[in-house]
Amino acid sequence: MNQRDPHLPIADVQNTEDTRKISIDRVGIKSLRYPIRVMSESGAISHSVATFNMNVRLPHHVKGTHMSRFVEILDTNPDPFSSVTLAALLEHMVARLDVTEGSIEMEFPFFIEKSAPVSGVKSLLDYQVLLAGEIRHGVTRITTKVVVPVTSLCPCSKEIAAYGAHNQRSHISISVRGAEPLSIEDVVRIAEGQASSELYGLLKRPDEKYVTERAYDNPKFVEDLVRDVAAALDADDRVESYVVESENFESIHNHSAFAAIERDKSVAR
Repeated sequence: MNQRDPHLPIADVQNTEDTRKISIDRVGIKSLRYPIRVMSESGAISHSVATFNMNVRLPHHVKGTHMSRFVEILDTNPDPFSSVTLAALLEHMVARLDVTEGSIEMEFPFFIEKSAPVSGVKSLLDYQVLLAGEIRHGVTRITTKVVVPVTSLCPCSKEIAAYGAHNQRSHISISVRGAEPLSIEDVVRIAEGQASSELYGLLKRPDEKYVTERAYDNPKFVEDLVRDVAAALDADDRVESYVVESENFESIHNHSAFAAIERDKSVAR
């Protein structure tokens, strides 16, 4: 049986020198599910479960990174998550692992309480959120991505049909990077404001009538959705760059319609 003296120091193999002179762009952990607290724009705290990817750039002379420290960083983090606190956690991770570059991605469902448009009955609606931060060349960048479910109604169908028009649920996905962080709620409002109609978790009959007629009076192609969202992002001085995508889950086809616009405002068009 292999026995060792418990008083002898334990070898730290990963911290030894590597002689191959090849740095590693990203090394860390993926797909870690972890309970989190999320801060809303009002300061309210809600609970969710996030999937984390955390990595750093490893210098060529170091054999391995400190894998256990990634989880330790989450275990000892006292703050609820937001675009602002993610930047602080990222800077702490880079310092704790004694590197100069790294990134964190966290994806989780976020719930917003909404009031139905007529009855006012309250219910929760979930949005899929990705907060991503990176430190590269001494610069910290935070990206907020939100997938917003909405309703879209086809303008062509409305024009040619004698009765009604086909409509469907759509996903507007907005990924935005700003001079100052945008809240999750900011991004949701931008998307919902450009849809044929927004969605609600619970509707009474007067609400259903309102939402149906609202969509009928506000028809949008998938092209309209991305252009209108892009125009709203162009007009927002907080936004430096963005990617907006829309996928319409067509109710009269067995395929989806899709459109996307990418823009970096620092690059002249």
